Amino acid sequence: MRKLLLALVGLVALVAAGVAVAHGVEGAGSASAVSGTFSAAAGNVTTSSCTTSDNKSITVTRGTYTGTASGDADLSGAITLRTESDINTTDDVGTVTGRLQIKTANGNTEGMFTSVYSSGSLAGLATGRAGASALLGNVSATFSPTTGFTNGKIGGGTSGGAAVELSRGGCQGSSSGTDRSEAFGSISAVSSSQITVAGLTCSVPSNVDVSSYKTGDDVVIQCTLASGDTTPTLTKISAHGHGSSGSSGSSGSHSTRQPAGHGHKHRRR
Repeated sequence: MRKLLLALVGLVALVAAGVAVAHGVEGAGSASAVSGTFSAAAGNVTTSSCTTSDNKSITVTRGTYTGTASGDADLSGAITLRTESDINTTDDVGTVTGRLQIKTANGNTEGMFTSVYSSGSLAGLATGRAGASALLGNVSATFSPTTGFTNGKIGGGTSGGAAVELSRGGCQGSSSGTDRSEAFGSISAVSSSQITVAGLTCSVPSNVDVSSYKTGDDVVIQCTLASGDTTPTLTKISAHGHGSSGSSGSSGSHSTRQPAGHGHKHRRR
């Protein structure tokens, strides 16, 4: 898990228009202004998250977004963006970086872009090639990692953006999956809201009935810990070596293990 802390430190203005520069930005080449607009919807997206040492929630999303770009000839056609967004969701700031490709009538316009994200919008800079020319332009858009880009602009009066400081900090990761634990042994404590078996304590949801169990009973329990929760939730309970009782749904797909002895296991799926 990437360890990342993002803090909003101010607003800066970016250059107002993008330019296409022929053969070398630093040379005495010819420059002509170009601009385009675009939108792109989310396709394949994966997300993971972590919490920093100062209790900030960080979400990292890698995704492919596809849509349509229009404007000058080198900025018109089907657009694909492959991005990584690293966002401090507590303060709603972060970065969005990646590659963009526009399939134009004259070939492909391709490049890299780096941008700052703040409160649902991003602004940054794209560099690449448009046909025989180098491309350098400001990029801005409304952005959601789960849905995609809207109101996108390349050049043509792109909006200014925020500035962030990036630093490394203690960030303990968790995935979008669920931690699953299993314990087998005697019940050491049980109530309508909580149960403890072999040192594993789980909360009891309203759809799981534990009223038939008492302290000292030998049982097998299965519990899940969802991202953001601090206490596992009981999903399945059965008398050791007998049929199961508990919620249906996710718990139904996991078989009860009965190895010799008593104890508990922890695994991630």
